[in-house]
Amino acid sequence: MRFSRYLTACTISASLMLAFGSASAMAETFALVTINQQALFFNQINDGAKAAAKTAGADLVIFNANNVPSAQNDAIETYITQKVDGIILVAIDVNGVKPAVTAAKKAGIPVIAIDAQIPDGDNIAFVGVDNTKAGGDIGKFYADYVKANMGGSAKIGVVGALNSFIQNQRLDGFKKAVADSGEKVTFLDTVDGQNVQDVALSAAENLMTANPDMTTLYATGEPALLGAVSAVTSQGRTGDVKVFGWDLTKQAIEGIDQGWVTAVIQQDPAGEGKAAVEALVKVKKGGTIDKIINVPVTIVTKENVADFKGMFK
Repeated sequence: MRFSRYLTACTISASLMLAFGSASAMAETFALVTINQQALFFNQINDGAKAAAKTAGADLVIFNANNVPSAQNDAIETYITQKVDGIILVAIDVNGVKPAVTAAKKAGIPVIAIDAQIPDGDNIAFVGVDNTKAGGDIGKFYADYVKANMGGSAKIGVVGALNSFIQNQRLDGFKKAVADSGEKVTFLDTVDGQNVQDVALSAAENLMTANPDMTTLYATGEPALLGAVSAVTSQGRTGDVKVFGWDLTKQAIEGIDQGWVTAVIQQDPAGEGKAAVEALVKVKKGGTIDKIINVPVTIVTKENVADFKGMFK
């Protein structure tokens, strides 16, 4: 196991050396450590960060952890050795990555957490959404919808990503808001989509097969929502299952237009990437930044979906 981990670390180090070596020796270099590059959401974070870095005249290198938490720790350790000027982190395991964040701080390298907060972490700031609150917002919307359109009664299944701290927050906030509403909502199973679209699809199909009386679905992230939408479509349930979730995609918009995807929380991932880079630039110039930099969300429904269609052309 030790030898295997050594080989993995060497591979990561070599790949980062290649990326870092292409950066200009004169410009500041920031590193973005992300979760995966399958989800559109994370790629949009990358795009926003790239644009902001270009505007600032800084270099940006990106490490894709491919959903492996330990790879993020190894990447941060390598970036510390390479003495980057700042690190942006989209964490998988917000507790497991804390030692690496602390090591960066001790090395004088500022870390900004994006999308996922690091509890009592040594990062200088967090950029993103209050996931528990936003989960509560869509939970209240859901409860109001059940009351107005479903006779105050519904059965709901959940497609989540159980290794994702923030997606668990979204579920906790959602459940609390639904419970507080007093509507007659029965929570069925919660299945683990693992933040991977194909896994989420299989999990959603199994969830629906096991619960033929399910009337609603809640998906806690983009891969989960893609899986849920595909499962509802493939099983011919668009007429009797309403879908709620996070992070728009072209498929989700089609479902909204057709009336069976009811509401989706839309974040501003490009705005988050941009804000994180801008915050690092400001800090490196001696400025101060807020500890929490909130980026607002929107609940997208049939009434306002037209405002977002341009993102997916």
